[in-house]
Amino acid sequence: MSTTTLTPQELARVNAELGKDAAALVRWALSLGQTSIVTTNFRPFEAVILHLVSQVQPDVPVVWMDNGYNTEATYRFADEVTRQLGLNLQIYLPRRSRAHREAVEGATPALDDPRHAAFTEEVKLEPFARALRETQPRVWFTALRATDTAVRAQMDPVSLNPDGLIKVAPLLHWSSKDLYDYCEQHGLP
Repeated sequence: MSTTTLTPQELARVNAELGKDAAALVRWALSLGQTSIVTTNFRPFEAVILHLVSQVQPDVPVVWMDNGYNTEATYRFADEVTRQLGLNLQIYLPRRSRAHREAVEGATPALDDPRHAAFTEEVKLEPFARALRETQPRVWFTALRATDTAVRAQMDPVSLNPDGLIKVAPLLHWSSKDLYDYCEQHGLP
């Protein structure tokens, strides 16, 4: 397939045939020959999707929107996984540092604070939009899981964004135990 245009029938077929086989789904998506990225926030078990994708295409760009609010453990984990898997890590930061933002705006606003939407836009959404503009992927791998939210529970492993971007969530139906077992089997942190 030379374009990222998938018919509804093709999409349904891929989801039905490969939706529960993460490795096959990754191989299929990368076989499309389109520019691909995998996004990560280096939360626990993110090594699984990074391993699955990098085993098929070692140089795939790994995009991390480092919002500056991660824990010390997250930064250590990111360095360990990046080193172990030889990731092509591309880090996107907010336009202002955390120190600058907090000096001017104060501490991180609570979820119910009206300023929280602007905070989210600045530290998460703008860096992500910039990453998409700069990398221009046609295939986007994400570690979303059905157990994360009710909306995600309704998702298919492969979907099309309105702009034609193919969104692939190979781990959508994996349990925490599945992820743990995969890490153990492959010696991942």
